[in-house]
Amino acid sequence: MLRDALLDALALVLPVECAGCGAPDRSLCAACLAALDGEPGRHALADGTPVVCALDYEAAVRRALLALKENGRTDVARALSVPLARAMAVAGAQPPPGRPLGATSPAPLGLVRLEVLAVPTTRSAFRRRGYDPVALLLRHAGVRSARELAYTRRAAQQKHLAVQQRASNREGSLRARRSLAGRKFLLVDDILTTGATLSEAARAVRAEGGEIVAAATLAYTRKRAQHPGVHSLNVS
Repeated sequence: MLRDALLDALALVLPVECAGCGAPDRSLCAACLAALDGEPGRHALADGTPVVCALDYEAAVRRALLALKENGRTDVARALSVPLARAMAVAGAQPPPGRPLGATSPAPLGLVRLEVLAVPTTRSAFRRRGYDPVALLLRHAGVRSARELAYTRRAAQQKHLAVQQRASNREGSLRARRSLAGRKFLLVDDILTTGATLSEAARAVRAEGGEIVAAATLAYTRKRAQHPGVHSLNVS
């Protein structure tokens, strides 16, 4: 009640609207916040790398994430970091051989000796936004990302490409800054669509001797992800 009262008072000074539905006076209203509370979905890249996605990229989730990425609505980052952290916890829990990902209780990332490695934003995207959305989400989740990946060339924005073009657009676009031998990573990105970006990041890590144990994303594009690069393990 106190929190709601403070939000009401703040809204009088700095009016906002819900990034998920447009309702007045909240960064995310109660209904849109409830949409962020879902069971993470389990998927896999073409190379078998497990990927845990917190939410489906649709309705309020899609609008809130677009608001963060395209409209400067950094005020929603704290709320969006909660489901991402949940997906990371599931991905970081190591099931015994033969058991599906998520079959064990989530374990703290530190216990399984994984380093979190966010897929970096491009320089042009950072200049346009003024921030890195994935890095911002991780900061709100209290997680530090290793900074081991860099772009080797400028690639087109994935959202403007057809499904068939995305893999070739990303191929060879990332490199590791140094040898990663003996290090294990959990890859993190905002959206899983065709798997092209995560697959390229995984390739770059493995090329320098690192191991990708799993990946986690905030959202999963259900319709677009029906693609050879992504296998869904629990889609009805």
